[in-house]
Amino acid sequence: MPGGPKAAAAGEAPLRRLGHSKDHRPDLPQVVIGLAVTKSGIPVRCWVWPGNTSDQTVAEQVRDDLRGWKLDRSVLVFDSGFSSRDNLAYLSRGQGHYLAGIKLRAGMADVEGALSRQGRYLRVADNLSVKEVWVNRGGAGERRFIVCRNDEEARRDKTRRDQAVARIEAELQAIKTLPSDAHHKRECALRSHPSLGRWLCQTPSGRLVVDRQRIAAEERLDGKYLIETSDRALSAADAALAYKNLLQAERGFRDLKGRIELRPVYHRLDERIRAHVLVCFLALLLVRVAETRTTQSWPVLRRALRRLKLARFTSKDGRFDQRSELDAEQKALLRALNVAAPERVRAVSV
Repeated sequence: MPGGPKAAAAGEAPLRRLGHSKDHRPDLPQVVIGLAVTKSGIPVRCWVWPGNTSDQTVAEQVRDDLRGWKLDRSVLVFDSGFSSRDNLAYLSRGQGHYLAGIKLRAGMADVEGALSRQGRYLRVADNLSVKEVWVNRGGAGERRFIVCRNDEEARRDKTRRDQAVARIEAELQAIKTLPSDAHHKRECALRSHPSLGRWLCQTPSGRLVVDRQRIAAEERLDGKYLIETSDRALSAADAALAYKNLLQAERGFRDLKGRIELRPVYHRLDERIRAHVLVCFLALLLVRVAETRTTQSWPVLRRALRRLKLARFTSKDGRFDQRSELDAEQKALLRALNVAAPERVRAVSV
């Protein structure tokens, strides 16, 4: 979308702004979209913010907008991009509760304490075990953490790290055989490598070696993620499984960008941008409702219903349009969706 944004309403920033691009296109203006979904994946609300909006600044608005629905009880689930202390404190006001992902490598004392606390893991799913940890329980600054561990993901983390270290060791061995100039260039390239450089450290003599302390520190994080909740009534198992429902929100964003083709957006006026996003949101809602009622994925539904054709027949006596016969699968889908079958013959003309 080349060119500058049109003027917004008085006192408002225009939506089309340059900002942090997760698609690695900082040269293009963008907007930031928020999506709220139920635990079953049904989208219930969307937001549109200027393209330079930070994730940390929108949690309060989301909480206030949803509070207006007067829900009997709600627990808002956020990933680590929203879990600043100010946001979590605001979300817990007025009997509200949150379930938030916490960055493992944040370096905060409470996080380190939660990760290092001894305790037995409880298996809650095939590849998921959880451990409840309280920090400052009953005192000021009480925090409740759930340490989650996925054994399969832990094996993948170890395999990827072992492969990276083996590659580094082979590269360091090859560097030793190079002349001085080539030696330094190769070391600099290895040190700045986006995935291998993190496992290296420099000795006082200036040589690169594998950072064994970094490897040991990462080993204790293999397959783990950390969540925090303000809800005392929510069990550790339910908290872990509820947090996994964030995958439903991520799936919604993937479908908006992919199947529904929300982008690129060619509009300039804010009201048109919001209308474009709203239409795509409603399309996503229809997709999810259809999938929920039929227990079939959208590609399966689309393939089945695309077999329904409308043909036009012309003869000397006139012209008429007639649809194809419904097969058993199509009848079952329309019945589950509570949609009447299209009329067999239509648009008759003599």
